Amino acid sequence: MRLVVALGGNALLERGQRPDAEVQEGNVRRAVAALAPLAHRHELVLTHGNGPQVGVLALQSASDPELSTPYPFDVLGAQTQGMIGYWLLQAMQNALPGRQVAAIINQTLVEADDPAFDDPSKFVGQSYDEETARELASQRGWTVKQDGAGWRRVVGSPRPQRVVETRLIRSLLETGAVVICAGGGGVPVVRGADGLLHGVEAVVDKDLTSAVLAEALDADALLVLTDVPHVVRGFGTPDAEPVRVSTPAALRALGAPAGSMGPKVEAVSRFVELTGGVAGIGALADAERILDGAAGTVVTPNGRYEGSLRPAVPADDPLRLTRGEQRPLGR
Repeated sequence: MRLVVALGGNALLERGQRPDAEVQEGNVRRAVAALAPLAHRHELVLTHGNGPQVGVLALQSASDPELSTPYPFDVLGAQTQGMIGYWLLQAMQNALPGRQVAAIINQTLVEADDPAFDDPSKFVGQSYDEETARELASQRGWTVKQDGAGWRRVVGSPRPQRVVETRLIRSLLETGAVVICAGGGGVPVVRGADGLLHGVEAVVDKDLTSAVLAEALDADALLVLTDVPHVVRGFGTPDAEPVRVSTPAALRALGAPAGSMGPKVEAVSRFVELTGGVAGIGALADAERILDGAAGTVVTPNGRYEGSLRPAVPADDPLRLTRGEQRPLGR
């Protein structure tokens, strides 16, 4: 099967950890240990977040006296793609001897008039107490918002329209390579009146980009892996309970917060609605178990799941596919 797996930035740098290279490399090795078994059985595209990392680079850039102006966010995003891509590439090569692994820097096309540019909502960087966050916002011209118990910087997050290098990624997959791409949602670019691509000051949500990419690649499943085990109905209330299987409509109806679980819910819902495939949200360590229906939150068109990469469909459905078939319709 063809899988797109979105790895959360917090899986690479856990909350409260220092953003040292050694710490992150250790986290990457543990992440790859959980993901490598998927690569043995399936075609694998791995995307990753960069929220904590791009925030660190942005702070360094803003504090560098040698720069007349800080590096823009599209450039910082490209830097994190190279850094995290290198760590994942090396760990994957070590875990899969003889397998080709490619890590690419790619661009994600967004619309220049996306209203998200005027309403920053994407959290980047580390967490601060409210007083420190507001002081930094005043000093550096940031916008800050509350994120759980702390406060963090937010930037514009326009909706991804297409991964510019989709054809290249497909070509690499067809050679049998594991592909690492769309880091931090990809470098945000717009196409100008001159017909050329230009970077913009923003961060694209990596889960939404992963859904757009999975659709374009005709993926069989999309997994969004994070630091929580599943979506919760009634989160923060005495009646809270895990959501094990859902439809896109039922999942959206939960009203997940826009700054955290919301984009993940929208990403998996969009993928399932547009492709009829299967998607899951859950913990990194549970990646294989989510595909088996034994962990996480699984999303299918009809809200049923039989513990494979296929949604449950009636036996007499003319479009029913068996596990022995090589490709779903539309390939």
